[in-house]
Formats: sequence, structure tokens, C-alpha cells
Amino acid sequence: MRIIARSTLERLSKNHQTCVQSLRAWIQEVENANWSSSGELKKQFGNASIINSKRVVFNIKDNNFRLIVDIEYRLKIVFIVWFGTHKEYDKIDVKKIRYDSSNKK
Repeated sequence: MRIIARSTLERLSKNHQTCVQSLRAWIQEVENANWSSSGELKKQFGNASIINSKRVVFNIKDNNFRLIVDIEYRLKIVFIVWFGTHKEYDKIDVKKIRYDSSNKK
């Protein structure tokens, strides 16, 4: 899978250095994946939450962090939407949140 954009994930996670290794492992696993459906994704990431046909939430570093992505399975592209702590995640609407390039978190 191709991740768009890794730089976004690096920027959003820069204030959370405790999860760097876990994010690197996630990136490597996703880039080596070749999902055609959410069912295939769930076989690899059983704890991922499928929100709708495109939106998925991943637990990062023992569920201390959440990563929201949109996936275009046909194109093999994973778009980074949001990253933050579980506490921050509890304050957002996972179905409505959109990537905001002006958010320099």
C-alpha cells in the first residue's frame, strides 16, 4: 500500500516521541500490505476499527494512540487523516474529522 503522506504522519506525531517505534512498525507493515478489502485488512490488523467503506482507525502503541486513515483499496492508497492520543481521540467525531493541512499540531 502507498501511504499519503508519510510526512503528515511524522508532523502530527512529532509531539509524541514515545510512539515513534510503533509508528515505524505500522508504516512498514502497511507499505508491505496489498489489501483489496477491509476484510483483508482485518486479517492483518484484527484490532483495527472499520468505520465505513474507506475509514479505518488503528490502535498504535498498545492502544495509547489512535491513527485515522482513509483507504482507497482499488488504488492501494492509505491517506493519513488524524493522529493523536486515545484521550484526544475521545473528543473527536471519527466519522466527520477531515485532514486539515493548516493544523500544524
